[in-house]
Amino acid sequence: MRSTDKMLNMTEGSPVRLLILFSIPMMIGNLFQQLYNLADSIIVGQMIGSHALAAIGATNSACFFFFAICNGIGSGGGVITAQCFGEGDTSQVKSCIANVGYIMTALPIVVGAAAFAFAHPLLVLLQTPTDIFDSALSYFRIMCVGLLFVSIYNYVSSMLRALGDSRSPLYFLIFSCLLNIFLDILFVKYLDMGVDGAGIATVISQLVSGALCLVYAIKKNPFFHLRRNDFSYNGEIVVRSMRIGIPLSLQFSMIAISCMAMQCVVNAFGAVAIAAFTATSRIEQLVHLPYQTLSASLSTYTAQNYGAKKMHRLSKGYKSANFIMLGFTLFIFLVMQIFGRSISAMFVNDFDVIEMGVKALRITSLFYIFLGMIYLVRGILNGVGDAFFSLLNGFVEVIGRFTVPFFLTAIPAINVWGLWWASGIVWFFSGITAWMRYRGCKKKLKF
Repeated sequence: MRSTDKMLNMTEGSPVRLLILFSIPMMIGNLFQQLYNLADSIIVGQMIGSHALAAIGATNSACFFFFAICNGIGSGGGVITAQCFGEGDTSQVKSCIANVGYIMTALPIVVGAAAFAFAHPLLVLLQTPTDIFDSALSYFRIMCVGLLFVSIYNYVSSMLRALGDSRSPLYFLIFSCLLNIFLDILFVKYLDMGVDGAGIATVISQLVSGALCLVYAIKKNPFFHLRRNDFSYNGEIVVRSMRIGIPLSLQFSMIAISCMAMQCVVNAFGAVAIAAFTATSRIEQLVHLPYQTLSASLSTYTAQNYGAKKMHRLSKGYKSANFIMLGFTLFIFLVMQIFGRSISAMFVNDFDVIEMGVKALRITSLFYIFLGMIYLVRGILNGVGDAFFSLLNGFVEVIGRFTVPFFLTAIPAINVWGLWWASGIVWFFSGITAWMRYRGCKKKLKF
């Protein structure tokens, strides 16, 4: 099948060049995707106040948990699609697109309905403070409704990226992000809808993003030109997707559960700590973006070359990705150490929240190198279909987040700062575990 000029074959050429070419559109797209949450946080924090920001922040880990269940399955489907593309099997690629689509439509409906139904007891379990509980509950339920729309966009974009097209999803994401900011201001400031307005704006924007991306793929990408036989149920593809996707979902879900455990610790310190933790979490979501982007690029690169049986290119890709990762880590470390106060002040005008945020960013930035290690190993091992690593990495993070923050915050000399030291320490142990798993897998597969 003839490929479009936006589809990148990563089985030939310089790994550094390919990873950078593939990463740049994804990086920009991921940046705009994060602006959904940033827009909510900045607009709500500045226009309503720190308690409203805390209400949104109190739902972060719970939202991530339910999103993670769906996104893990979608990521598994993307790996299988990339492997089929690397093999040059057009019929299997089309079958992947159809069958993963079935999963990514049904799953978020079921998960979103369950999340909506159990929203109240879940926020009670998280010890959400009473003064922000009603706002947090309303916002969380709105986000549950939007789960299907998020999943549709992530499904289409993961299929396109598996085929080497990281640019097309970007254009629609930029448009919907700008729409989200416009609607945030309209609903929150001018229509006085409060936290609910921010949630509704996000859901509408996600719907637009997913719909536009799907329509474009159907019209322009030749692999999305499906015929009746392409829609047939393919048990082999479903099983292969699930074999990779379920461990990824479990990994992401375990991390989300551990984050919810940490949220319980955060909530115990009151609204100022919650607001500061929310602000720094939003900032660190941006820090994660280059690592996530490089990881996804390395995963696609690895899957295509693994499918093409070009094993010698896998270690070259990993080394190239490490070179890129180290450069970014040094840069962002200096930014956080020097400009932490200005960055924190973007979210609120509360002096106590800003000062807490400054110190918190300086603590966590010490551990960014280990965060990069986690993402790169995750990328290459996901590309070869190593499901065990996902479970192992998630398990290590769960144990760390269930134990380290409780221990550190109980030490009087550390107190609330244990929240951020705990994040760094968990990254350290997860990074070392990831590197050890990579060494074992490299020896086994001989790449």
